[in-house]
Amino acid sequence: MTSTEEFEAQLEATRRQLEALTAEVARNDEIMRRAQMRELRLLQAENLDGLIRALIDGLRVSYGVDYVSLVVCDPDHDIRHLLLANGTPAEEFRDLQVVESIAGLAPQYIALQQPWLGSFAACDHQLICPGAEHAKSIAMIPLSHRGKLLGSINLCSCDPMRFTRVHASDFLAHMGVIASFCIENVINRARLLRSGFTDVLTGWHNRRYLTVRIGEELARARRDRTRLVCLMLDVDHFKQVNDTWGHAAGDVVLQELAQRIESQVRASDVAARYGGEEFVVLLPGTDVASALKLAERIRMAIASSPIGLPCGEEVIITASIGIAEVSPGPNDKDLKTLGDSLIARADVALYAAKSAGRDQVVVEAA
Repeated sequence: MTSTEEFEAQLEATRRQLEALTAEVARNDEIMRRAQMRELRLLQAENLDGLIRALIDGLRVSYGVDYVSLVVCDPDHDIRHLLLANGTPAEEFRDLQVVESIAGLAPQYIALQQPWLGSFAACDHQLICPGAEHAKSIAMIPLSHRGKLLGSINLCSCDPMRFTRVHASDFLAHMGVIASFCIENVINRARLLRSGFTDVLTGWHNRRYLTVRIGEELARARRDRTRLVCLMLDVDHFKQVNDTWGHAAGDVVLQELAQRIESQVRASDVAARYGGEEFVVLLPGTDVASALKLAERIRMAIASSPIGLPCGEEVIITASIGIAEVSPGPNDKDLKTLGDSLIARADVALYAAKSAGRDQVVVEAA
């Protein structure tokens, strides 16, 4: 081979190397672009519901995997309450696992500080990925806060070679950091928003929250063709408490009253302090007969024992309750007016209970 031929061969080899490097740079740029887009979508989530969907459905589509689950440790039920307050219970997210403890769910949780990639084993991963029936490989991306493991994002694939221990996991680790930050951010934002819906004295939801939720519950009742029952409750002779012992005693009575009502209602019910000494409880999917039984339990719980006052004295408190119901039809479009009417009718029934002698329950006249 002549020197010219050798030079041309070297030139061709160099050209091929350059093309390979250029292609690799292009691939890396595309990987970086996709990673940035994933993280941007997470950062743009405005609420907890949207972030959960972005983490589950969004990552499943973006990564092109067969299944994604999200496991979050929630020992104080904070996340559950925030989701419920927003009208979307945790149970409505099929691939979301909100647990009180992650201990025992998967062996990798013992020391999961970086993404764990490897073979999917039903005995190890079924609890965190209950819907991944045909998975062959898995990437567990840790979610943490201040060094404490809170759970994981779990990417599952039917391809056994999709996630292996020899694969680099830098991008997954960075995405886990971003996801952890986003979860903390939207939870704090939801708490702040919820504070605007909370009555400071009793810790119950307030009238503003009730206005939002009654519209949501009416929409749900219309969709599911079920009933929505409203209980309107008022403390009997509450003015006498304030006039006799002062407003501090009245505050204690309202706080104790809220606790006694709360001890009787279900987690799915919507309870709110309507104003002053009035309280409202919405009962989704409940008939009047069941609501009447609940109202009687609430009435008896309120009067069951004296309430201790700051001055050392005790007072027996009773309450009157009015009940109204509605069954929204498909043609009921103005849910705000329907909700206002439901509250007003329950208030009329409450007035009837007051007029009949107080300490009793009255169902609106048919």
